[in-house]
Order: sequence, then structure tokens, then C-alpha cells
Amino acid sequence: MILRKIFPELEEHLQQKQITVITGMRRVGKSTALKFLLGKVPHENKVYLDLERVENRFTFQQMTYRDIQIDLEIAGIDFTKPAVIGLDEIQLVPQITSALKWFYDTYPNLKFIVTGSSSFYLKNRFSESLAGRKHIFEMFPLDFMEFIQFKGEEGSVLNRFQMQPFQQSLYFRFKNLYEEYLRLGGFPEVVLMEGEKEKQRMLKDVINAYIDLDIRLVADFEVSGTLYKLIRLLAARTGTELDVSKVCALLGMDRRKTASYIDLLQKTYFIHLVAPFARSVDKEIAHRNKVYFADTGLLNTLAQVSSGQVFENAIYLQLMKRGQKVNYYRRRSGQEIDFVVDQTTAFEVKETPHLGDKSMLIGRAASAGFTENAVIGKTPPGDEWRDFIWGACVF
Repeated sequence: MILRKIFPELEEHLQQKQITVITGMRRVGKSTALKFLLGKVPHENKVYLDLERVENRFTFQQMTYRDIQIDLEIAGIDFTKPAVIGLDEIQLVPQITSALKWFYDTYPNLKFIVTGSSSFYLKNRFSESLAGRKHIFEMFPLDFMEFIQFKGEEGSVLNRFQMQPFQQSLYFRFKNLYEEYLRLGGFPEVVLMEGEKEKQRMLKDVINAYIDLDIRLVADFEVSGTLYKLIRLLAARTGTELDVSKVCALLGMDRRKTASYIDLLQKTYFIHLVAPFARSVDKEIAHRNKVYFADTGLLNTLAQVSSGQVFENAIYLQLMKRGQKVNYYRRRSGQEIDFVVDQTTAFEVKETPHLGDKSMLIGRAASAGFTENAVIGKTPPGDEWRDFIWGACVF
């Protein structure tokens, strides 16, 4: 098993009484993480239940907690001793949170580890009924360092050059892998598959499963082909300010419903909305967001976007996975800075960066009051200028 960066944090939480909740998009590796944690349990009083199986769903759909307990005892759990129960895909049993709360409060030595593929469901239902009893961990597609590991390559040398100026030898060593990462994304199953056609087919399956399973499960309104059209329209607008009125006109759908769809896409991890930087929260809310997708493989599958859009989308994801707040900056004059991180550092993203891009960024960052700045590039320019960060080193 290839260890993800989140695994040590999950393993540390295994020692806590709180319910360990792992959420994220379908096929990002939540089940693998759950099985990893169960493998770290030092005793055999544990069980794994996949709630995609009807007999396991039945266990938690029974009328009384005592009936649920009997089924868990039949599955091998001894409630008189420390025990761990792993539940996969809990969003398939909407009423399960009440059972988890009862068992959590009744048995001090019982630990639950659960996964679910919809943050919309988990964040709302869990916040309401399991306050103080759970910790939610979000999983995303692989970052580039994890991608290298999954490809069976040694990438530790990249750690030395994290967020550091461009190194040509490093670029030539990892260039092809980074190009593949941008093109096909970081879903673990996709990365491990052989053949580009098979990878592209799997990406289409991810999209179909997301719409047919996850969205239909949590949506309070009818899901139609219009949602797929909206997703493709958003993909074509990656990295641009989102004009919801124009999208509504193209879809022939009212603004309220369009906004509901977009909110659902965001809350189920499929897209990310990036707000403009503003010194005032009110001003930030008043401006348009930019849209980015959860994975560049999905983005390339949904629309024929430019390589520049794909690269910018990837850099947003790489900055976001650093655990920092990411905004974009735009002045009334139209001058922009692609990303502002933690309100202090300005980043300009260019496929082939040049000295002029750096000079322009320095001026814009200084006038906006940002203390640090850097250009992020994908391909080195033909001259000798190298004062930029290669995209693969953003992590």
C-alpha cells in the first residue's frame, strides 16, 4: 500500500475517542484510508462494513439500537472490550448518525471510523447531530509528490526545492511526469491504470458516478441533463470570473436554480470557488468568484480548455492543498494578480514566464500591499532568466 500524506494525521486520530470521518469525492482513496487505519488497530476486535452492500445497510436501518448491536455482535464485535468499527459510504444510510451518537455515548471503548463521499451530506448532518463527537478529514486527489510515488518513482529530491527558484536539471528529470499529471490528474485508480484510453474512460466513469450516485443522493431537487451542461459550461470558464447571469441565459434556467446547482457542486468537492481578495469581507462577498475544478483530469475530460487554464487550475489546487487561504486580486482598472495566499503573498501563473512578468508582479504586489511575490511557471523561457518557481515544486 502506498502511503498518502494524510495517513499519519489519520493514524494519530485513531487514538482519539472521537469518530474519525473521512470525506471527499468518490474514488479519491477513502476506502483505502479506512482499511489502512483498521490495519493499524493492535487487536482483532474490529470489523469493516461496506454500506454499499444491502445486508450491511440493513444492520443500521433496523428499528432499535439493540437490534443493530446484535448484528454487530454477530459480525464479531465484543462490546465489553475496546472495539473499532469501520463503516464505508455512510451517506447511503441517512439515519445512521443517530445510531452512531447512541453507540458513541453508550460504549466508552468503542471507536468508529467512517467514510462518505458527499461533504454536503456529512457537513450538514454531522454538524447537527454529532457536535463534539467527530473530526472530519477531507481527502483530495493526489498531489504531485503522491503522484510520483504512485508511479513508482523516487521524488524525495523535490522536497529540497519546495517553493524554490527553477532548477533546470530537476525540470528535465520530472517534466514528463508533471505533464502527465496536468493532463490526467490525480485520482489514484487513474494513475495506476495502464494506457491513456483506459485512464480517460475511467475519468468519464468518475463523472458519471458523481452525477448518478452522489448528486442524486443529496440533491433536494431533480437532477437533470441541465446539471451536466452546467458542469461543462463551468469547465470552459475555468480561471475566469463567474458571471452567473450569463450562465443562466445559456442554460435557459432561472438564477435561483443555477445558484443551487453551483452551490451543490462546490459542497460536494467537484468545483472550487475562489473569492477576490478584499480588505473588507463585505467587498469580497460583493464581487464575482472564479471557478476551478477538483482535478485537471476531470477538467480535460469535460471541456477543450487551453493548456494555460489547465496549468492555472493545477496551481490553484496545489496552493489550496498547502492548507492556506487562496484568493485572487483584481483592481477596478482591470489589473489582476492570479492568486493571493494568506493575504500576504502574490503569485502570478504563466505557462512560459519571462522577466517582464516578474517586474509587472512586483509593481502590482507593492501597490496592493502584499509583502511577498513569486511567478510560477510551467516551461522555462528561451533566455537565461530563472527567477520563477516551477509548477511541480508548488506543494
